[in-house]
Amino acid sequence: MIQVNIIPYTLLFKQPAGTSRGVYTTRKVWYVVLASQDKTIQGIGECAPLPNLSCDDCPDYESILNDACSKLRETGEIDYDSLRSFPSILFGLESALLHYKCGSYSFWNTSFSRGEKGIPINGLIWMGNTESMQKQIANKLEAGFRCIKLKIGALNFEEELKVLRSIRSNYSKEELMLRVDANGAFSPGEAMDKLNRLAELEIHSIEQPIRNGHWDEMAMLASISPVPIALDEELIGVNCLTEKKKLLTNIKPQYIILKPSLHGGLVGAEEWIKEATNLNIDWWITSALESNIGLNVIAQWTASLGVESPQGLGTGALYENNLPMPLEIRGDRLWFNPSGKVLNINKQLNLSCK
Repeated sequence: MIQVNIIPYTLLFKQPAGTSRGVYTTRKVWYVVLASQDKTIQGIGECAPLPNLSCDDCPDYESILNDACSKLRETGEIDYDSLRSFPSILFGLESALLHYKCGSYSFWNTSFSRGEKGIPINGLIWMGNTESMQKQIANKLEAGFRCIKLKIGALNFEEELKVLRSIRSNYSKEELMLRVDANGAFSPGEAMDKLNRLAELEIHSIEQPIRNGHWDEMAMLASISPVPIALDEELIGVNCLTEKKKLLTNIKPQYIILKPSLHGGLVGAEEWIKEATNLNIDWWITSALESNIGLNVIAQWTASLGVESPQGLGTGALYENNLPMPLEIRGDRLWFNPSGKVLNINKQLNLSCK
């Protein structure tokens, strides 16, 4: 029988992180640790629902997590069907079992896991005042990023356009890819005008221009927008395969953005990829403010998919008390160092499995 332990952990942001759902200063996560009877084999996974965003952000989360871990302890398997509506739990258990079976933090044999090749990533610019965003942009460009993603919708739109114009005046679209994420900030009535103005700046794509749940309006925008539409929040809570097919067929976005802890775990995200590919819809992978434990799993999995375009995986440096994992950002790529420092589960999490 596999031994299972659940360890609550509070991550502390180095500086407040502004999102469409508010400003985060801390992040509550649960680490699920598996161990063999003699403790010689272990595996760890991260369950981390995002407050006010994840479909499984609910008051009885810990109770549901405990039940899922009990089933895993008894059967040695994950009950996927019962956890479809709880993607962050599913992702955490998938990660822990993957680690347990692999025996290392290199889950797939790829050039990334061998430390031979980095994954291209975008530089994320957090919401803030104009001065703050300009400073972040300068830092990312100096570090060598050639794809920048900006959160928009928090400032006056004219101010945001001014920031984007200042970037584009110095870098052509061939030199710098610009992505924006509106987090549903535009109303359906104003969206088209704003998209036309963004198109003048040769924006690569815009995530979720209007709020999720408005399929007809989103489908119309996807069909006529001069800026390609990428769906993100729209996918949250769409957990069964039939509904995934229905959403993609009805809206027909140019891109979907997949976050395993929000969009069905690894299995659910792979369902999205398969259906999107069948419809010639492109995709990329993004982390969702996980610690290094979750980020490593997402990065290893992403590398196994053979991606070449910039992914959204650069969030591991956000926390003061992140757990050690041999992930490094060099230039505009995320690297895995096979000989780097890894988490000592027993020592650093004060583990006592039951």
